[in-house]
Amino acid sequence: MSQIMELATPTPPGVSKPLTQKDYASDQEVRWCPGCGDYAILAQMKKTLASLQIPLERLVFVSGIGCSSRFPYYMNTYGIHSIHGRAPAIATGLKCVRPELSVWVITGDGDGLSIGGNHLLHILRRNVDCTIVLFNNRIYGLTKGQYSPTSPTGMVTKSSPSGTIDNPLNILSVAIGCEATFVARTIDVYTKHLGMVLERAAAHRGTAFIEVYQNCVVFNDGAFSYATERATQADAILELEHGKPMIFGKDRNKGIRLRGIHPEVVELGTGITEDSLLVHDEKAPEPTLAYLLSRMRYPEFPDPIGIFRAVERPVYEDEMTRQIAQAIEKHGEGDLESLFLSGDTWTVK
Repeated sequence: MSQIMELATPTPPGVSKPLTQKDYASDQEVRWCPGCGDYAILAQMKKTLASLQIPLERLVFVSGIGCSSRFPYYMNTYGIHSIHGRAPAIATGLKCVRPELSVWVITGDGDGLSIGGNHLLHILRRNVDCTIVLFNNRIYGLTKGQYSPTSPTGMVTKSSPSGTIDNPLNILSVAIGCEATFVARTIDVYTKHLGMVLERAAAHRGTAFIEVYQNCVVFNDGAFSYATERATQADAILELEHGKPMIFGKDRNKGIRLRGIHPEVVELGTGITEDSLLVHDEKAPEPTLAYLLSRMRYPEFPDPIGIFRAVERPVYEDEMTRQIAQAIEKHGEGDLESLFLSGDTWTVK
């Protein structure tokens, strides 16, 4: 059964004092394992909201089930701790009836991609104006270490003692395949980058989808160590910047170019210049480049992070409101009782 929390304290009329990070924090004890990546995401969320100055009473966090789904308890805003995988459906309904609200969906790779996969696909294709933050730690944490839809093939867990035989889901490829209008990836400990992505997503009109690489210190510690350890991160991560060539590496001497329709890693200064590299275009109307980038994975390629795609398309609730207005103009306000009694009716004795 969904649990609705009303923790927000409305901003008093006439008060112009800026909101701080503390204002966005509830008085609830944060209950995640020490060292969990969720702490970094929570801290950056509060910092980002303080910079955006979104009123507390206009914010709603909707979650499903899992470690990440405790998030609404820790925000001094309205929140819905809903049922497994259904947060996108609840957020869609909420946004349709209260379009002025800033609605955030907090989910994980288990909650959002297994039982919630169906709902996630449809909120993405509909382009409902809300922000989805998916914590990806490649494991089920709350239920104690079973493999998840993003666990790599062969991973040994409590539910796959001989190694999982499932092909892992590449969620960014799925989101781009649904033609989501905003798609991004960031990492829990890249705090500055995480804040930038959250701020960009909040400003986007339409469904903004963010995958966050997040460490589960208990059941899958080091899942993304290649992206966070100093010795490897420069060669393992490609930070996307709109309008700039795709360059990476400790000495900034590596790049990505196309050979036919396939990407390849090249070394600059060996007869190869920046002019031959792929240039990132997050605003490309066709999702082809964004999809290609979503397929690049370490160790063959660096993992791209940043904004893969940011385009404009009609927003679902706007189109719904327009249709309703047209129907009222054509047929009048309507009468529910008359509708119930219209058409063929029967009397049951």
